[in-house]
Amino acid sequence: MDSNLSSRIRQNPAFQELVRKRTGFAWLLSALMLLIYFGFILLVAFNKAFLATPLGTGVTTIGIPIGIAVIVSAFVLTGIYVKRANSEFDELTDKIKKDALK
Repeated sequence: MDSNLSSRIRQNPAFQELVRKRTGFAWLLSALMLLIYFGFILLVAFNKAFLATPLGTGVTTIGIPIGIAVIVSAFVLTGIYVKRANSEFDELTDKIKKDALK
């Protein structure tokens, strides 16, 4: 890539906005996932009795749906990121490309 082109892209305010928004959003979702995951691990470590509480008269305990929720939350957070990336972030990227090729 032409160093002049890469320099123009880096100096573009839309590029700086894209980097700022994407980085902040990725950190937010990462922190949320870590909070969910480590919250579950801490629950396993320090409150096994709560997780062992039966749901109804069967053998399923409350730990099973909580564990499933941890897994599903990873997919949901990924979906949220993809949705925003395909709309807002892609629009900014297209604007940056158009500006760079002028």
